[in-house]
Amino acid sequence: MTTPEDGVAASPTGVLETIQLEHVPLTHTVHIAVFKDVTNSEFLHQQLLSRNAEYEYAFIDASSVISRFQVLAAVYKAITIQLNGNMKTPNIHSEIVCSLSPNKNISEAYRRFGITPASNHLIIVKILISPASNTTPSAIEQHLRNNVQGTPVPFTDEALQSGLTDQAKVRKYYKLNSVGWLDGVADEALRRREAEMLVLGGMALRSL
Repeated sequence: MTTPEDGVAASPTGVLETIQLEHVPLTHTVHIAVFKDVTNSEFLHQQLLSRNAEYEYAFIDASSVISRFQVLAAVYKAITIQLNGNMKTPNIHSEIVCSLSPNKNISEAYRRFGITPASNHLIIVKILISPASNTTPSAIEQHLRNNVQGTPVPFTDEALQSGLTDQAKVRKYYKLNSVGWLDGVADEALRRREAEMLVLGGMALRSL
């Protein structure tokens, strides 16, 4: 899998972090925010179901995410799919959610990796594509501040590991429970890195 984090230029601005991925056209900029203890996921989920254009984001359930790199890999893959004209879902944001999945079942990907009414922690991604989009990062940040009822946290591995990631869920979704040697890795940091590589491998195999 291409490594999207190589050459990433990131500029955090309060709630929102703006990222320019290497090997991605300058027309596409990535904006990511993370909220924990979200209390209005049911409302946000309903906006997606009703195709409210003001809420066209990739709403990712953070409990299904093991690392920052995993999200950036899904974003990179979705942008590539969009540029190649091969999208199987309504927009680039839904492609991001599906790109997290290790299989091609779209409804399952939405259910496992996207927002649900019960989601507690959210990673929210917005891709701005110029010149079609006249939205600004500051407008995105203000919209999220006004409409997501939760506590902003940094988009970092440390934040995810502080209680946002549900390790049991990740192991189930990516079939890591059958990887016996993983539990034998004594060093916790090394075990997380090995798990991350297995997750990324599962995501990559989805496109084969």
